[in-house]
Amino acid sequence: MAHFAEIDNNYQVTRVLKVDNIKCVDADGCECEEVGINFLRALYGENPNWVQTSYNASQRGMFAGRGYFYLPEQNAFVPPSPFPSWTLNRSKRKWEAPIPEPEHDETTQATAWDEDQQCWHVTENEALIALEKFKQQNPE
Repeated sequence: MAHFAEIDNNYQVTRVLKVDNIKCVDADGCECEEVGINFLRALYGENPNWVQTSYNASQRGMFAGRGYFYLPEQNAFVPPSPFPSWTLNRSKRKWEAPIPEPEHDETTQATAWDEDQQCWHVTENEALIALEKFKQQNPE
């Protein structure tokens, strides 16, 4: 199955549809994105913009989902913003907080963004602590 993302005028994904691979094959027997797009336009009209997406991220960086954004200049998808205050760094294709994440010991600590306070909180990484405790109680 091929997957195609419908893109609105703001480059946001409104839905992702499956298309049988046979509907994406050109006259020479090669799978072609444009053939799949033409198939979808025949079904849904000329207005929707369609871009192929892939579960294995072999195309456009990641599999698109509803609410994701398509960056035509990078030919890539990015997920929705995790928080309203974050901005998209288009060149890095990632969302960034208004202030940088603080340095912390990633082996024992975790960070969490507080949208209301517009700051980061550093806490003990409970999952890693529990894993270490389990390993101590269950040596190999």
